[in-house]
Amino acid sequence: MKQYLINALDFTDEQALERRMLARPAHLESVKEAKNKGHYLIGGALLNDHGQMVGSALIVQFETPEALQEWLNNNPYIKGEVWDRIEIKPFKVAEI
Repeated sequence: MKQYLINALDFTDEQALERRMLARPAHLESVKEAKNKGHYLIGGALLNDHGQMVGSALIVQFETPEALQEWLNNNPYIKGEVWDRIEIKPFKVAEI
């Protein structure tokens, strides 16, 4: 499977954190499902200097870029307008 690093920054409007918190349970459930299918490797929230969540970083793996895009398109953080800017880069987890 191809591995990817996803760096997603949240919207910065006044309701951004509220939308994140509303979508968070469904997002975590989708990540659990991805983990059970072998797609999710590691990830978590990006924090600002005050410890507030302002984005996400994940390392995932999918057979094709299309499968990754399909997963992203159905992610609650996309549908709930939490993630604003998403950067996806090919990645290779070091085997140590």
